Amino acid sequence: MAFFTVFGNPVAHSLSPQIHDAFAAQHGLGIRYLPSLTSAGQFRRAVSDFFYCGGAGANVTVPFKESAYELVTHLTTRAAKARAVNTLIPLGFGQLLGDNTDGIGLITDLRVNCHQQLNQRAVVLLGAGGAARGALHALLEQPVASITVVNRTIARAEELAQDSQDSRVTACAFDALAITSGALVINATSISLTDKSGTASLPIATAELAKATCAYDMMYGAEPTVFMQQAQNAEVNDVFDGLGMLVEQAAVAFKLWHDLERVNTQQVIEQLRSQLKG
Repeated sequence: MAFFTVFGNPVAHSLSPQIHDAFAAQHGLGIRYLPSLTSAGQFRRAVSDFFYCGGAGANVTVPFKESAYELVTHLTTRAAKARAVNTLIPLGFGQLLGDNTDGIGLITDLRVNCHQQLNQRAVVLLGAGGAARGALHALLEQPVASITVVNRTIARAEELAQDSQDSRVTACAFDALAITSGALVINATSISLTDKSGTASLPIATAELAKATCAYDMMYGAEPTVFMQQAQNAEVNDVFDGLGMLVEQAAVAFKLWHDLERVNTQQVIEQLRSQLKG
């Protein structure tokens, strides 16, 4: 039986074990996938021990994606661009390949599950941290018209835009944001995770957000996230959370580990959505 894990802190809430178990069941595979709680000081040792004991693959979630990027011996192009790793693939002899499947998971969810057209679309990306970086480089591989990186600290947004080396990317602060009519707005900030009260909101005027035709939060939950509520109040036509992204990025990792081409992600998304709603 092949063994897999997800490293994180916290990690008990992770849906990754259920997702990969569901994918394995679709193909009649016997796997064991368990969460691994670790710390910043023990992360490197935990990864080493897992693969030394025969681990077949691992996922990495917050706050260790950047640490995993520094740990691996080989990187895929998309992981190198994101400067973060969420998937570990053993190559033998102590060598590890680091991949980042978050970006492709986002794009697949937007195009396939949310039915969003990206061709010549204006995109507004909220946030300039690790999640935003991974999303930005994936979006730049699509024929989008423009991407505006918006952040409370304008210097971080400008740095991300400059690093992209793409003329379609510009940066601005929230108070200078002018959303193009019909734009896709993606929330890559942590507000939906950090605001447990549900009373906070991003500093975007309702009238400005109303110009968008789709609002997408990379986070998810049993109830609409803070950003989703903000978009709904602005009467944005299409509002989505990131549950589909979570499943789609897991599907890419599953295919890499098992050398398979097909999994039914829609079935798993529906199962998890029903579970979250209780």
